[in-house]
Amino acid sequence: MKITIRNLQRKVHVDLARLRKSLPKIAERVGEIKPDLAVLLVSDTRMAKLHHEFLHETGPTDVITFEHGEIFISVETARRNARRFGSSLGHEIQLYIVHGLLHLHGFDDRTARDATRMRRAQEKILRSLR
Repeated sequence: MKITIRNLQRKVHVDLARLRKSLPKIAERVGEIKPDLAVLLVSDTRMAKLHHEFLHETGPTDVITFEHGEIFISVETARRNARRFGSSLGHEIQLYIVHGLLHLHGFDDRTARDATRMRRAQEKILRSLR
């Protein structure tokens, strides 16, 4: 599996080198994923457009995953959530990458039960990265 990461936004500084270094470990912890993976870091404006176009929801969201292997992450939302939850921007982005990979691995979070299962898997993977 080939993993690429692209920063398509300019509002928030992201340590791409550090993220690139963590991607193979994250992917290994989640398990084999068939498609090549593209992590695309975008602005809230772009994320809001994607959110509306594909999910018919208004406003930005944190992460959207497409089954062909694209994970879009709103860096502005990640920064806000990092402040809100007392974590770092890098940790928040890693969380969203793990979340996207789990979706690609068949996890879903539409019901409370599935969301709990997914959250536990995310936490376990993130703990293993420390």
